[in-house]
Amino acid sequence: MGQKGLSGMDAPVQTDPEEQFGVAVVRRLGAGFWIAASWIVVMVAAAVLAPWLPIADPNETGVGGRMDGPGWSNWFGTDSNGRDMFSRTIWGARVSLIVGFFSILLGICVGGTLGMIAGYFRGIVDRVISFSVFVLLAFPALVLALLVIGLAGQTLPIVTMTLGILAIAPIARLSRATTLAYSEREFVAAARVLGATDRRIMIRELLPNVLIPMGALTLLGMAITIVVEGGLAFLGLSVEEGFSWGKMIVLGSSPRTLREGPWVAMFPIGAMFMTVLALNFAGDRLREYFDVRELGIGVG
Repeated sequence: MGQKGLSGMDAPVQTDPEEQFGVAVVRRLGAGFWIAASWIVVMVAAAVLAPWLPIADPNETGVGGRMDGPGWSNWFGTDSNGRDMFSRTIWGARVSLIVGFFSILLGICVGGTLGMIAGYFRGIVDRVISFSVFVLLAFPALVLALLVIGLAGQTLPIVTMTLGILAIAPIARLSRATTLAYSEREFVAAARVLGATDRRIMIRELLPNVLIPMGALTLLGMAITIVVEGGLAFLGLSVEEGFSWGKMIVLGSSPRTLREGPWVAMFPIGAMFMTVLALNFAGDRLREYFDVRELGIGVG
């Protein structure tokens, strides 16, 4: 029963504002978002904890017979060398997720910073940065990737840096547009009147507002870079040491392997598909939730 008011009617029950906000977030993001987020968390946890999980050595041959099908002893079957595909799928997630996360992080740090500087200072600074961004966008992404990886090598840092460079230009455009939208707002004008320096305004006033769309689109960018890494694997330009989902798919894509043991390619394909789908769906829901109207991430 609610408390009686002066008129004798039940007074409305007061609800905690934080509880109301939490319920609103759940309702707006939807159950699909939390399912996708759960899958991402599981894959990240499995990749991080892979060395301590009770699974076979991914490079150990003879764990099972050659091209054994999925079963209790080998959940995802084995490949042509008798290596456990379940273990290899878990370990392959490490390279794919590292490339996806750190490449988009590099794009956000560099592209986001350049976009903020261009959008805040404008004038000649804006023109120089915008011209550089347009040049980078006009340069064919695949040719740039071939050039950098071919010259610098196929190590994990080089592949990650290459995909991060490809993400700089579109992220810079989004950061610049967001900065332009907020740089004339009242709270920025008030900070200028109070004598705040440009550095303080950019860090304390603009950066939190720019990070909102950046964070919402990070998951989408990760999904794109994971797919691009898989494409580089088909060209023989992925990480040379170790293996990723893309390299595993390439190894299992020969006609003979597909006929005799389709699971060698299908399970890495399934893991990549589910992870990219989850990242895309979760990122799109966050984009809608934070009302990010300009979708500007793309490296292909």
